[in-house]
Amino acid sequence: MTRHQALVCACAVVLGATVLQADTLVLRDGRRVQGDLISVRDDVIEFEGQRGVFGRERIRLDRQDVLRIEFENLDRADRYSDDRGRGRDQQQDSSRPSGMREREVVVNAASQWTDAGVNVRPGQEVYFEASGRVRWGPGRQDGPAGERNSPRNPGRPIPSRPAGSLIGRVGETDEYFYIGDETGPIRLRGGGRLFLGLNDDYLQDNSGSFRVIVYY
Repeated sequence: MTRHQALVCACAVVLGATVLQADTLVLRDGRRVQGDLISVRDDVIEFEGQRGVFGRERIRLDRQDVLRIEFENLDRADRYSDDRGRGRDQQQDSSRPSGMREREVVVNAASQWTDAGVNVRPGQEVYFEASGRVRWGPGRQDGPAGERNSPRNPGRPIPSRPAGSLIGRVGETDEYFYIGDETGPIRLRGGGRLFLGLNDDYLQDNSGSFRVIVYY
């Protein structure tokens, strides 16, 4: 074996070891990205992925686009899970009663209303926990709170609330209520079926979805 061949083999071994030890993002579109998880904050995953043979590239992804994260180190996986669990427990202790029923709903940005599969009573307090981002127009994308400094638009279901924000209604009425990214209690006026939707007047160019957990 020549010196050049030995060097190539050594590089292959090193690179192979790097790949085996890398964290892996498994995306919902079937792609797999190897590298190192940097952080998960506000439903945004920051990841340093491998690019080419020696290159590295830092990327940011919405959590809703990631099916799962495969960790090369089980200790890191446990630590990541513990951190997420502590955050959810602290939020539950501080903002809503324990023992509530919950239901997860995917709210498609291209649909005006999504049936949450929950029946509510007049005066009932309901809690929401929303995540994800939607595109509600060319160059426009936001989380559940909607567009910042959004101007009033009489064409939207709730004209005075931000465009692209998460909203709700009960039954077939036109009495809508704002949810956004609020996690505190919302007291509902009427009773009936709960629906969730997007505060937007034009849905044809929308994409993406919100993941909403309803506590009732």
